[in-house]
Amino acid sequence: MRLTWTTTTLELAEPLRISRSVTARRDAVHVRLEHAGLDGWGEAVSSTYLGLPTDAVLRSLAALRPAVERLPDPETAWAELAPTGPVGAGRPAGVLAAVESAVLDLAGRRADTPAHRLLGTPRPPSAPTARTLGIVPPARAAAQAVRLAAAGFTVLKIKAGAPDPADDLARVAAVRDAAPGAELLLDPNGAWSEERAHALLPRFAALGVTAVEQPVPPGRPDSLARVAAASPVPVIADEDAVTVEDAVALAGRVHGVNVKLAKCGGVRAALRIHAALRGSGTDLMLGCLTASSLGIAPAVHLVDRARWADLDGHLLLADDPWTGIGGHDGTVRTAARPGLGVRPRTDSTGDPTRNTTWDPTPDSARTRTQDTAHLRTQDTARPRTQDTVRTGIPGEPRT
Repeated sequence: MRLTWTTTTLELAEPLRISRSVTARRDAVHVRLEHAGLDGWGEAVSSTYLGLPTDAVLRSLAALRPAVERLPDPETAWAELAPTGPVGAGRPAGVLAAVESAVLDLAGRRADTPAHRLLGTPRPPSAPTARTLGIVPPARAAAQAVRLAAAGFTVLKIKAGAPDPADDLARVAAVRDAAPGAELLLDPNGAWSEERAHALLPRFAALGVTAVEQPVPPGRPDSLARVAAASPVPVIADEDAVTVEDAVALAGRVHGVNVKLAKCGGVRAALRIHAALRGSGTDLMLGCLTASSLGIAPAVHLVDRARWADLDGHLLLADDPWTGIGGHDGTVRTAARPGLGVRPRTDSTGDPTRNTTWDPTPDSARTRTQDTAHLRTQDTARPRTQDTVRTGIPGEPRT
């Protein structure tokens, strides 16, 4: 197999202000895994908050490449790249999720079946997604809400955590009046003290907020649990639920856990969290970082397992270089194509398959442990059936 990558910049349509930062752009590293005439794709985005700058992503991929390229096929890679597997263990979560995505995409294309079927969901998943509104003046938030409701969005997530809580209350009231039929989620990104959370949540509930993400700073799970126990609306852990272990520790103590594949390490880690939460009274939210459709696609293939979906990162971009998961009408959905089902947008200035050098290292300088021609001949003689790949990529059975 051959693992290569390139880096591009994703520009947001407008800067997104949250309680702790403003984001206008972020780097994306597009990962490509090739084998026997087919390829699979994944995306890792830089994140200062998660401690994964672009150069760290690139260094990690360079360190990972020899081990991946020694593997004979994507089914073997799926097993070896498990978060606790011999190749995957100890890798940064965002990098592991991106390479796992490429493996899943390639395996689906080899089997000529969508990724969701490999993961145990027979029918194409779809779900309403929240659409994020940043910390902006109330009139602007109201105008955005009108436009989004007209486009078909039924869930709006309002960022909070302004220095003056009155600003947040006014913004939520403006959105409620502008889109009275929308479900409202609130996200202070850990900006409130426990005392402020207890005081404010009843007021936001009275304005129609139906759930709140991470109201208090991360690192104090007991504080978050106390807020959840007293809250009139469900409390969803986000920044306090980074790893599988974090999520398991919060089961039964909060109403929901926001699982982002870039935080936990990919679809298998997300499935572990989902299984651990079952029966605990804590539900799953699937979230994302600002990313392209490629980066968000793996989570869309899991979306039937979530109570809440917040998979709008691609909708915040000025120019999404990929397409295939919908969302512009308020619903994310998988495409009826093998693998992840995404493809490059040919009209995008950021088309990842045009005018790019996938690997700056010449072939002569790389160690080859497989005869590519032999693999291609061997693979084309292999039946491309779903059962072939299922033996290497077991999902969580669904009916």
